[in-house]
Amino acid sequence: MTERRLGLDFAFDCAGVPAVREQAASVLGMGGSLIVVGITPKPLTITEGLTFSYVQKQVRGHYGGFPESVSELVRLTAAGRLDLAPSTDHIPLVDAADAVSRLQNKTGDPIRLILVP
Repeated sequence: MTERRLGLDFAFDCAGVPAVREQAASVLGMGGSLIVVGITPKPLTITEGLTFSYVQKQVRGHYGGFPESVSELVRLTAAGRLDLAPSTDHIPLVDAADAVSRLQNKTGDPIRLILVP
């Protein structure tokens, strides 16, 4: 009989926002890892301390990447294994100032904005 694990093995915080980090930590399963990618100058906190420790969750930091990672993402997208469309907005280059404003003010819940020439 195999043991059923509830929750994710890995969750990623790419925003550097406490609410995102808390949500990511809360969906981890036994031994799951929270990968902190988003950069913030503020202290990192996890409010579910007892549960976090009891189920042996981990926090790992990640900064940067390798050039071959971009090729891998392109390959996965081309093969239909990675769909970025639901979280991506394409914006004309002439509207770049508006795109920056959307990011700064979090207008429309922007995740990924791509400027198109």
